[in-house]
Amino acid sequence: MFSYYKRFSIHLLFLAFAACTFPGCKKFLELGAPPTQTVLEEVFKTDATATSAVLGLYSSGSSGVNSLVLNFSVYPGMSADEVQLNTSNLFADEFKTNSISAANNNVNMNNIWYPAYQVIKNANNAIAGLSASTTLTPAVKDQLLGEAKFIRAYAYFYLVNLYGDVPMPLTGDVDYLQNAQLPRSPAAGVWAQVITDLKDAQAMLPAAYAGTFRARVNKWAAAAMLARAYLYNKDYANAEAMASQVIGSGVYSLPAPTTSFINTSNEIIWQVANTTGVSTFGANYLAASGIPTYYLYDTLYKSFEAADLRKANWTGMVTVGGQNYYTINKYKVRAGTGNEYNIVLRLAEVYLIRAEARAQQNNLSGAKADIEMVRTRAGLGGLPATVTQQQLLLAIEQERKVELFGEWGHRWLDLKRTDRANAVIGGIKSTTWNPTDVLYPIPEPQRLVNPNLTQNPGY
Repeated sequence: MFSYYKRFSIHLLFLAFAACTFPGCKKFLELGAPPTQTVLEEVFKTDATATSAVLGLYSSGSSGVNSLVLNFSVYPGMSADEVQLNTSNLFADEFKTNSISAANNNVNMNNIWYPAYQVIKNANNAIAGLSASTTLTPAVKDQLLGEAKFIRAYAYFYLVNLYGDVPMPLTGDVDYLQNAQLPRSPAAGVWAQVITDLKDAQAMLPAAYAGTFRARVNKWAAAAMLARAYLYNKDYANAEAMASQVIGSGVYSLPAPTTSFINTSNEIIWQVANTTGVSTFGANYLAASGIPTYYLYDTLYKSFEAADLRKANWTGMVTVGGQNYYTINKYKVRAGTGNEYNIVLRLAEVYLIRAEARAQQNNLSGAKADIEMVRTRAGLGGLPATVTQQQLLLAIEQERKVELFGEWGHRWLDLKRTDRANAVIGGIKSTTWNPTDVLYPIPEPQRLVNPNLTQNPGY
């Protein structure tokens, strides 16, 4: 796992988090490589330095969640029937045609595998330092441990979904030699760790947000991610229970589509701040003129119901050279300064999680009520009273498609977890699609430096 250990550093932000969410917060302090136990003890000795280290887990660059935003949205989106790149690119086109080479270092390793393991590496260092510290205020220690475990779980959630079995280092850089030669852990074990970390986070994190703009995770963010993880593992009772905790908290609501993505939206459960108020999504989905960098598949755009307010407010169309291109307009600011951050979790998804969990348990009336919360916000009517379980599940799939498009690869992950990828993507990309394409290849450079890594079928 050479890329996981390519650089050894913990980033410390020696500024208050409120300052880090606005222009002017640009400097990081990098510790030497690899951090020794003594270094970790010093970093996690005081509340201020420990907090600064954990805030680095949210940061941009190659070490925090912000580094995952674009790549974990557009490449799975290209694998599905969702997002297209506006130019031909050898490496990106492999995702569009679901013909990814294990030697695709530019995207597969450098844009997906490596950034995720960088986040995990720093989270592991934080967890090790926090756990060993005896000098932190107990409430601060719990808060920071909860955040670090949540972020580690978030990164592993994507790795296990995209690659299946993956190496699962859970210790910091002090064990880097052993960790660099780890074999792949079975997906079931990775999922178990994700759920354990999220349960720990839920228990440790307060309900109140630390800082401003809901830019640090809280108890309800952990519950929302637990609901998602349980849904993906077909544990529908627990998925419903966790989603109900978030909905029942009374903290969140569904504003009009026109204001859903501004950084003060009450729908936001968790967003990652930036210094300008210009989101990564807006910068890549919008264009000053012409075709934006990424735009929608025609099939997705045309799947909206005519009266859907999401179509009116969250999509657009530009005509270039006589051809129509359909754009993602959820975020409205592409450059300069604005009032938009990178939203990771929002309430509409939680309603759709509970709807699906209820439908799978044959609670059709409860599922129908949940999906209609989302549809009502979109200006749409209710589903027929006679809707069957199978019809309801397909309606929820469609609702997730038109609600969550362009965000964090939801469409690709949904088609995979429901075993619908062959039917849907195979039908659209029949000349290049193989059933084994549901998993990305383990990057070949990783296998060259770690002979314990096996490859996924079909590569």
